[in-house]
Amino acid sequence: MSDTAEMEKTNDLKLDDSLLDKIRVYWNEHIHDLELAKHPIGTLGFFEDLDEYRFDKLRYLPKVVDFSAYKDKTILEVGCGIGIDLIRFAKKGAKVTGIDLAEQSIDLAGKYFEQSKIDGEFKLGNGEALEFEDNSFDVVYAHGVIQYTANAQKMVDELYRVVKPGGEVIMMVYNRRSWLNFLSKTLGVELEHEDAPVLKKYTIPEFKALLTKFSEVKIVPERFPVKSRLQKGLKAIFFNAFFVPAFNLLPKTVTRNTGWHIMAFAKK
Repeated sequence: MSDTAEMEKTNDLKLDDSLLDKIRVYWNEHIHDLELAKHPIGTLGFFEDLDEYRFDKLRYLPKVVDFSAYKDKTILEVGCGIGIDLIRFAKKGAKVTGIDLAEQSIDLAGKYFEQSKIDGEFKLGNGEALEFEDNSFDVVYAHGVIQYTANAQKMVDELYRVVKPGGEVIMMVYNRRSWLNFLSKTLGVELEHEDAPVLKKYTIPEFKALLTKFSEVKIVPERFPVKSRLQKGLKAIFFNAFFVPAFNLLPKTVTRNTGWHIMAFAKK
């Protein structure tokens, strides 16, 4: 490698590190869906509030991810947040590990599992440089994480590296060609965490391009409109009273690829 190429690589690494630090700071200050919690932060009621809201908003998720199907499997969640998805795997007998860049998330996830009397291991960690050996886990789960990281390809390559041969990686990114992105652009509906240091949306072909190392990839567009508790005012009235019912009258053959979430189920 030439001196110039070596210097460029070093500069790129410094830029990535700087961006990752901004991402860490942001997610320490922004707990996902915090404004919907009715109970004090860190209490069992707080976690139950956010679980109820998440699985109302993402009611598709238990239909496409069978949380009960992984008993005795080792599962790593990258970007585990406060552990709301991970605890569902654990309650059904999976052996779970969660990592997150944000100290706040790891602290709260540990409290959630402790108060629920469920076993789980939590570590601060960078999903672009996982501190695990190759082929360590039966399943790796990264729902809504890749779009917020500094180098998406680097993270996907790490997910691939640490899953066992024949194992599964479950991922989700946001769909640039989706109903919600269209609504956001045309009506000025603000997206959650639009102010994050990184927020990248993908088309289905762009997402597939990140996953070329995998032997098998199944893509499932999901998350179609449900009534919002987050939005307020006239836009909320329009969305809940008119847009959601009208959209759901359309045949799924027409709307299928416009789901806001693109799920990927990838085999190593």
